[in-house]
Amino acid sequence: MVLFRRQLGDALRAQRMRRGLTLREVSAEARVSLGYISEVERGQKEASSELLASLCAALDVALSDVLREVSDAVALEEAALAPTPITAGSRPAPGDVVASAA
Repeated sequence: MVLFRRQLGDALRAQRMRRGLTLREVSAEARVSLGYISEVERGQKEASSELLASLCAALDVALSDVLREVSDAVALEEAALAPTPITAGSRPAPGDVVASAA
């Protein structure tokens, strides 16, 4: 299962690291507790839209850029987890259920 909050936390941490900021610095700028930001980055807490706006402002990054990055990561993870479809010319594996048009 794809967890949006985990992907969001990864994206926020990556943005913070790219800027060379510590949790303490982001916490002070965003006026959010260091512990809470840490839990968001680890995917343990859901971030509200207000919190995301504060964090993005502190990181000097557009919220839309962060959400786009998360959306792309979720799409990749979904694709990796999706079952492989049977294509024309391929043979089903033993035990596969094949629908009939009859």
